[in-house]
Amino acid sequence: MAMAVAQHRESSSGSNINKHLDNGKYVRYTAEQVEALERVYAECPKPSSLRRQQLIRECPILSNIEPKQIKVWFQNRRCRDKQKTEASRLQTVNRKLNAMNKLLMEENDRLQKQVSQLVNENGYMKQQLHTVNASTNDASCDSVVTTPSHSLKDANNPAGLLSIAEGTLKEFLSKATGTAVDWVQMPGMKPGPDSVGIFAISQSCSGVAARACGLVSLEPTKIAEILKDQPSWFRDCRNLEVFTMFRAGNGGTIELIYTQMFAPTTLAPARDFWTLRYTTTLENGSLVVCERSLSGSGAGPNAAAAAQFVRAEMLPSGYLIRSCEGGGSIVHIVDHLNLEAWSVPEVLRPLYESSKVVAQKMTIAALRYVRQIAQETSGEVVYGPGRQPAVLRTFSQRLSRGFNDAINGFNDDGWSIMNCDGAEDVIIAINSNKSLNSTPNPVNALPLLGGVLCAKASMLIQNVSPAVLIRFLREHRSEWADFNVDAYSAASLKAGSYAYPGMRPTRFTGSQIIMPLGHTIEHEELLEVVRLEGHSFAEDNAFLSRDIHLLQLCSGIDENAVGGCSELLFAPINEMFPDDAPLLPSGFRVIPLDTKSSDTQDSLATNRTLDLTSSLEPGPATNHIAVDAPSCPNIRSVLTIAFQFPFASNLEDNVANMAHQYVRSIISSVQRIAIAISPSGLIPAVGPKQSPSSPEALTLAHWICRSYSYHFGAELLRPERPVGDSLLKNLWQHQDAILCCSLKSLPVMIFANQAGLDMLETTLMALQDITLDKIFDETGRKTLCSDFAKLMQEGLAYLPAGICMSTMGRHVSYEQAVAWKVLEADESTVHCLAFSFVNWSFV
Repeated sequence: MAMAVAQHRESSSGSNINKHLDNGKYVRYTAEQVEALERVYAECPKPSSLRRQQLIRECPILSNIEPKQIKVWFQNRRCRDKQKTEASRLQTVNRKLNAMNKLLMEENDRLQKQVSQLVNENGYMKQQLHTVNASTNDASCDSVVTTPSHSLKDANNPAGLLSIAEGTLKEFLSKATGTAVDWVQMPGMKPGPDSVGIFAISQSCSGVAARACGLVSLEPTKIAEILKDQPSWFRDCRNLEVFTMFRAGNGGTIELIYTQMFAPTTLAPARDFWTLRYTTTLENGSLVVCERSLSGSGAGPNAAAAAQFVRAEMLPSGYLIRSCEGGGSIVHIVDHLNLEAWSVPEVLRPLYESSKVVAQKMTIAALRYVRQIAQETSGEVVYGPGRQPAVLRTFSQRLSRGFNDAINGFNDDGWSIMNCDGAEDVIIAINSNKSLNSTPNPVNALPLLGGVLCAKASMLIQNVSPAVLIRFLREHRSEWADFNVDAYSAASLKAGSYAYPGMRPTRFTGSQIIMPLGHTIEHEELLEVVRLEGHSFAEDNAFLSRDIHLLQLCSGIDENAVGGCSELLFAPINEMFPDDAPLLPSGFRVIPLDTKSSDTQDSLATNRTLDLTSSLEPGPATNHIAVDAPSCPNIRSVLTIAFQFPFASNLEDNVANMAHQYVRSIISSVQRIAIAISPSGLIPAVGPKQSPSSPEALTLAHWICRSYSYHFGAELLRPERPVGDSLLKNLWQHQDAILCCSLKSLPVMIFANQAGLDMLETTLMALQDITLDKIFDETGRKTLCSDFAKLMQEGLAYLPAGICMSTMGRHVSYEQAVAWKVLEADESTVHCLAFSFVNWSFV
C-alpha cells in the first residue's frame, strides 16, 4: 500500500486524483489508473467475472495496486451506480406523484364547484316550492324549465363546420373539467396509489357518459395519435374512415369521420356514427381532440354501406391532454353517447342504457391502453424472450376482431345466412369469399378453400358469475369440447388436409397444457398457447403425437376487477406459430346485464360460504362446485357462442350439419355447467334422489363424522365439534380430500368435499361418472383390494402413501389415506364407504 501511495504522490500535479476510502484511510488513484479501472468495470461489471481478473492482470498500470484496494474501488463504484439509479428512480416517482397530486387537486376543485352548483340549485328549488302555490296557474313558470333551442348550423361549408367544432370544444371542456355533467365515482374503482386513474360515470343526464383522468408517461402528441387510432385499442370498432380533412383558421384540424361498431351479440344490430372531429391546441398548450355527431340518420356515406347499422349519436366527447413538468401527460377522457336503446330487445337494453358499460368498454380501455404502451416504451414492463409486445397485441386484436366479425356476419364481408332456427337457436352463416391467408407469404399460404362456415347462438343465463363461467370453461375444456372437432379445424391449417371427423381417428388424453405468452399490466387480459395432447387409435400409430395447438385470449376472469365482459377466444395454430399465422377465432363471450354496486358485491362475498351450505337439498337442477364462487342469486348475463370452420366445396353440407350439432352440444354442456356452478344455495351431496332413502346433505355429513368417530375414536372435525349446518360447512371446507363411494359391484363416487373435487379435477355433476378403480393407480388398486376384506370386516383401513389419478390425467400424491364404513342412523346398516386423503398434491 505504501508503494502505491508513494507512486501516487509522484504523479504530476496536473493529474486528476480520485479518492476511495479503505479501512478508514483514503487511497488516491491517478487519472490513468481510474481510466483503466473504468474500462475494466464497463466491460465486466460483475464481481465474479473471470474476464475482469484477466483484464486487471493484463493492465500494467494496475499491477502495483493491491487486489484488496482494487476490490474496494469496484465496490464503491457499484455503490455509486446503485445510488444514481435509485436517485433517478426516486426523481421519476416524485415527478409522477407531483403530477398526480396536481390532478387530484384539480379534481377536488371541480367537485367543490359541483357542490356549490348543487347547493345553489337546491336553494333555487326551495324558493320555487315556496312560491308554487301562488303561481300555480301562472304560465310564466314554464320559462324556468325551458331552454332556447339552438338553430342547426350549416355543416356543408367550412365556416359552418368551424362553428360546430368551436361549440363542440366548449361543451367537451365543460364535461372534462367542469360541471356540465353530474359525475359520480365509478363503482368498484376507488382512486389510490395503485389506481390506473380516476373514473366517473354520469348520473341522470341525456344518454350515457363516462369520464376518466390519469397520468401517462408519453408526450401529448403521441397519446393523441394513439387514441385517434380507435381500431387499434377499441375492440368493438370495426372501421373508422376519414372522409374529409381540412385546416381550421386557428391552426386546428377538422375531420369528417364515419365509424362502424360491432354488435356484442347476435341479438341486436350494430351501430355506426357520422361525426366531426376537431383537433386543436389551447392557449395554455393543452392538446384537445373533441368529437360529436353531425345531424341526421341519413347523413354520412351512402345508405347501402350503413343498411345493417343503427345510427347512434355521439354527444360532445374527446380527449384533453396536458404535458407535465419532467415528462409525461395528464389525460382527461370523456365518452358521451346515445346508443338508441329502443332498437334492441328489452332484455338487452341495460347494455345500451348503462354508463358503466360505456366506461368499461371505451373510457377505461382507452386509458389502460395508452398506459400499457407507455410502460412498454419506458421498459417498466419486461417480457421474457420471444415476441415483442406489439406482435402479441396484434394477435389479441386479430382474435377479438375475427370473433366479432363472425358474430356480426356483415354482408359486405361476404357473409350470408344458410339457416336460422330462431333468436335463441343456432344460426349457420357461410362466407365463400373469406380467405385464411393473412399474407402473400407462400410459406404460410393455404390451398383455396370452399369458404368458412360459422355456427353461432346467443342465450340468457342466470345466477352465475361471468368470470367464474369463463374460468371454468378455460380450465376444464374436456367438459364441453370435442377433441376431434378441434383436430378437424387444426388439420385445415395444413396443406391438402380436409378429413371430415366422422371416423374419430384420434382421442384426447385429457392433458391440457397452458403456456402464457403475455398479459396486460393489470392482468385483465391473458394471451396464451394451449396444447391439447392426443394420440391415434390405430395400433401402428399408437405413439404418433396428435397434439393440437390453440392460440387463446382470455379476459374478465378476475371477479374483483371491473370489466365489461368475460371472454374466451381461441383459434388453431400451426406448431411453428409464425407472426403472420392465419387465425379463425371461435369461443365464448359473457356480458352481464344487471350491474350491482361494489357494496352489494362485498356483502354477497362475505356470506357466500354460508349460502353454499345452507338448505342443502340434493338435486340435479340446482348445483354448484366451488366455495369461492360469488353469490349472484339475481344476476343475468347474455352468453354468445360462435364457432368457425373452414370447409372444402364438396363438404359444405357435412360441415354445416357437424357445426350445427356441435354448437348445440356445447350449448347443452354450458347450460349444465352454469347450473353446476350457480351459487343457488344447494349442493348435490349425494346426486339425484333415486329413492326415498337417499339422505340429505346434512344427514350424510352427520353420518360421515359420527362413523369416523366410532371407528377411529377421534373427531374428524377438530378442535371443536360443530353441529347443524356448521358441521356440513366445516366438512365441505376440510383440508383433506374426503370422498364417498357407493357399495355396488362397481363402486361409484356419490360425494366429495371441495378438496376432493379439486384433487379429482371434476365437478359435483360429473362425480357420479367416476368409479373407485379410476382414482387409484395400479399399485393403489392392488393395495385397496388386499385391504378391502379388512375394511368390510373391521370397518376401517389405513392405506399407505401412493398415487391417485385426476380426471384430467394428472398424478396426485398423498401421504396417507384412511377408509371407513359410513353407518346410517341405526348404526347397523352400511350406507357407503368414505376415504380421506391426507396432504395430497399434484405431482
